[in-house]
Amino acid sequence: MIKAIFWDNDGILVDTEKLYYKASKLTFTKIGIDLTDQMYVEFFLKQSHGTWHLAKELGYSDETISELRRERNQLYGKLLETEIEIIDGAESVLKKLYGKVKMGIVTSSRKDHFEIIHKQTDFLKYFDFIVTSEDVKNTKPDPEPYIKALQLSGMKKEECIVIEDSERGLRAAIAAGLKCYIIPTELTKNSDFTSAEKILDNIKLILSLF
Repeated sequence: MIKAIFWDNDGILVDTEKLYYKASKLTFTKIGIDLTDQMYVEFFLKQSHGTWHLAKELGYSDETISELRRERNQLYGKLLETEIEIIDGAESVLKKLYGKVKMGIVTSSRKDHFEIIHKQTDFLKYFDFIVTSEDVKNTKPDPEPYIKALQLSGMKKEECIVIEDSERGLRAAIAAGLKCYIIPTELTKNSDFTSAEKILDNIKLILSLF
């Protein structure tokens, strides 16, 4: 019996991944790097280490890279304030599950970006706890975020499920010993999700698990 759901945020509840890609692409254009969809998926959504190594390979200093990272983060924050889109069906699903199961958000997002997002969604009232990148030492695909979520939930592993959209999230969940359901996005639809419990077409199908 499912007693707890650990939700990924970006790509599952809100359509923000494309904005992070946009901010990253614009930033890398400044130093002559064309960040393609394929590069973004591979380095961010699969390997989860970003593309700053490409700037380093071109001879840019750590100081310059830190400044570029700061610029990217600021640009992403501004995009979140004006272009955020809520995933269709997300609020209705959360409303129906609220009070029936314990729920938490487990995200690799920075806390400041996360707060900008959810000032606009009013979703946080549905959740029992939040785990952001600042609450752990290691982010996805490391299992630490989901191990922390498990501890916060007070549930057993077999009573919990994870909802993810990326390979890095899937690997984190599996490494934590949790069942993971995948809802692919346009960016992640060609990823390897063979170890997922099930692949769902949309968030509304989560309700069929209950």
